[in-house]
Amino acid sequence: MFNCLVKNMLERAVKLYPNVEITDRKPSGERFSYTYKDMHKRICRLANVLGDLGIKSGDGNMGDRIGVVAWNNHRHLELFLGVPMFGAVFHSLNVRLSLDHLSYIINHAEDEVIFCDPDFLPLFEAMEDRIANVQHFIIMTDEDKLPETKLSPVSSYEDLLSQASPEYTFPDFDENTPMAMCYTTATTGRPKGCVYTHRMQYIHALTAVAIGGANDKSIQMSMVPMFHMLGWGAPYFCTWFGMKQALTGRHPDVATFAKLIEEEKATDVMGVPVLARALLEELRTGKYDYSSLQRFVAGGSAPDLALIKGYEDLGIDFRQGYGMTETAPLITLSLIKGPLEGLPTEKKQELKRKGGLIPPCLEWKVLNEKGGEVKWDGKEIGQLAVRGPWVIEEYYKEPEKTAECFKDGWLYTRDMVTVDEEAYISVVDRAGDLIKSGGEWISTLDLDDYIMRHPAVLEAATIGVPNPRWDERPVSFVVLRPESKGKVTGDEIKRFLLDEVKVAKWWIPDEFIFVDEIPKTAAAKFDKKTLREKYAGEG
Repeated sequence: MFNCLVKNMLERAVKLYPNVEITDRKPSGERFSYTYKDMHKRICRLANVLGDLGIKSGDGNMGDRIGVVAWNNHRHLELFLGVPMFGAVFHSLNVRLSLDHLSYIINHAEDEVIFCDPDFLPLFEAMEDRIANVQHFIIMTDEDKLPETKLSPVSSYEDLLSQASPEYTFPDFDENTPMAMCYTTATTGRPKGCVYTHRMQYIHALTAVAIGGANDKSIQMSMVPMFHMLGWGAPYFCTWFGMKQALTGRHPDVATFAKLIEEEKATDVMGVPVLARALLEELRTGKYDYSSLQRFVAGGSAPDLALIKGYEDLGIDFRQGYGMTETAPLITLSLIKGPLEGLPTEKKQELKRKGGLIPPCLEWKVLNEKGGEVKWDGKEIGQLAVRGPWVIEEYYKEPEKTAECFKDGWLYTRDMVTVDEEAYISVVDRAGDLIKSGGEWISTLDLDDYIMRHPAVLEAATIGVPNPRWDERPVSFVVLRPESKGKVTGDEIKRFLLDEVKVAKWWIPDEFIFVDEIPKTAAAKFDKKTLREKYAGEG
């Protein structure tokens, strides 16, 4: 019987693309390169190391959990593949979480071993007395000598691999065996665990490639940290389809990203809008050859129209993906349907600002406050619910949270959306971020986009604040471009919204607060919870 397993992905790459490169940047900045064939040998050694450590694999059940935190590098990729191939569970640790949340998820998942880059050792040292369940720390470094640490026991990844046999036969097991887990970033309450099986990631990877258009000629460079939602699945679908992977290495900045696009001839780049905006500014300097770059896929939060136009003015196809940790993460992708290709460029760019189309395999519905399905008119707002082969059906060891969000096999996303006549879904807001003013809804995401269309505005984030007459009114926090600081007023932005963008007058924010920086969440989204607290504290 054939089972959909992660091992099939790497074995195909080794057979068909043995000499395709995977590149990385060492901490020194020096380029590192090896092939899929080379990586397979090291993953065989890794499997023997896991066995020697006493790690238990699962076959239809939950194997031991292995915590991993590292930069986007080749060792991290080896663990992405090797841990599930062995039959254990790859637990991706998001270091952008607070220490309280990070220690919580390590204990909640019951991680047996933690693999980490040296840069992250201080995090674990600070949590040492809170994560007593961890039996071993393995440090991933090129250095011959391990850094000094109070953690114990500690081993070198490279030493362990060098002592292990390069021979290993990866077993077949039930495709419903858990292979990885991530925790939500928890804007409220504790993070919640999401467990993915081999079958889930297998079908997710197939669908991502089918609708995304990448192939074995693609060269993927991701600005998405691999510890964020399994790197959006890129380590799996890139490997399976034999793509060259240009990993970004330690402490990458926007200049490094731009330089890597030039040096590695990247065709496909992924990242959150915050980084996409910074990269666009860097490419506009004219210092780099980015002629290879064909596509930029953004996700994590809605891109503004100015960002989409900026990339497409450079000849780069811009797409938006929308998803959640609970959906591994794909829910929609903003592709242009064939019958709509003849639309003017401006119309197509407006479509790309929407969340996009539901891919094959997912079922969905959008429900209004009464529980009925909304009209497909692009106006009526409802909550999106989804189900499908890569959507989890419960939170790990959280029956109460599961009962709140999952009903009859459906995940209720808490994302408020509209659906237009062509079935494009547009995320209006999270349920808690929508503003209800005078009985009418205002989308803070749309307002953010409209404000960022002003040429002087770099970032904008809008929140709802209590109002005695209207219940709530919008207030916007604005970061101006450096050359515009002190020169642009809230009244000017207000006139721009009314005269140029044609925003309804009652949507116009009551206040524009100019700041040097907008706080971000662990997922690099605008942290509107913190902004609401800041406004309440200053109001």
